Amino acid sequence: IKPDKKVAKTIECNVKGKEKRISLSENDLVFITNGSCTEGTIYGDQNHAPNGNAEIRTSGCWNLWKNIAKQDKSFGHPEKFCSDIQKTNWESATVTTLDDKIIPYITNICKRDPKTGHVVTGGIVSCQDSSWLLSWTINRQGQFKQQDKDKVCVWVYGLFTDTIGDYVKKPMKDCTGKEITMEWLYHLGVPEELIEDYATNSAICIPTMMPYITAFFMPRRKEDRPDVIVKDATNFAFLGQFAHTPRDTVFTTEYSVRTAMEAVYGLLGVDRGVPEVWGSVYDIRELLDSSVKLMDGKSPLEMNLGPLNIIKKPLIRSIKGTVIEKLLKEHQILKENEK
Repeated sequence: IKPDKKVAKTIECNVKGKEKRISLSENDLVFITNGSCTEGTIYGDQNHAPNGNAEIRTSGCWNLWKNIAKQDKSFGHPEKFCSDIQKTNWESATVTTLDDKIIPYITNICKRDPKTGHVVTGGIVSCQDSSWLLSWTINRQGQFKQQDKDKVCVWVYGLFTDTIGDYVKKPMKDCTGKEITMEWLYHLGVPEELIEDYATNSAICIPTMMPYITAFFMPRRKEDRPDVIVKDATNFAFLGQFAHTPRDTVFTTEYSVRTAMEAVYGLLGVDRGVPEVWGSVYDIRELLDSSVKLMDGKSPLEMNLGPLNIIKKPLIRSIKGTVIEKLLKEHQILKENEK
């Protein structure tokens, strides 16, 4: 590192148990994934909880970033993201049905047969009264190429892994796959006398504890993530969810792809534009649509505006025949019969 130049000179790595140093020239390009939301994932199975000391499972991406960040403040502050597992973890599980006993309870909620090959839940189903804040979703089946067509794969996850369950009186993080299935079946509406039998014989569950899965949502400042190509970098770039690119939103595939494009095009001097971030935040049409969707299809004008109610109708009359009235009607803010 010099005042006007930052150069990656060596990669220190471990190859088949042996320490190795790879020397680099300025013509060698290094692309660094600094930090990962799936780093340190711990797997369980039907009869075992995903137990393990996540604190010591920070090898790989996080330690790499820590080692780099020690050298210059422009490389960010990884500790902002990976130092508080209590705030960044949640648990995920796949529940695969082994027969048709659970299927009617799924169909009763999503009103679709999950075996048709069509859209099933159409999104995530949240169990509002779950102490684990349990949610589940079923994509088009079969979800995997080798999946048995008679089986249904359900994705289940819980955001509060250290609270006691509603049916299984244990924290989610301490539960086996079978116990997580039992809790899910309880919220699915399966009669309690059938729950253990179904969880044992009609499904198999693989739970995974992910200590850093929401690390990128931790409070941070702009400088806590390095730029994709930091100032004066000659032969290295950062990519992924913990590199900074303006206006984009983390937790999306697009974010990772866009940082990779910036890194490759920038270091190689490729004269090609990185696709712009969709400017929905600046598009009044999208904002109007979002406000209606947030209210489950109702117009914000249906809200009780308190003292402002008295001016609502005069305001609506004042825009009659204008482009504003047309826009509000097209996006369901104003109903056709509203006067």
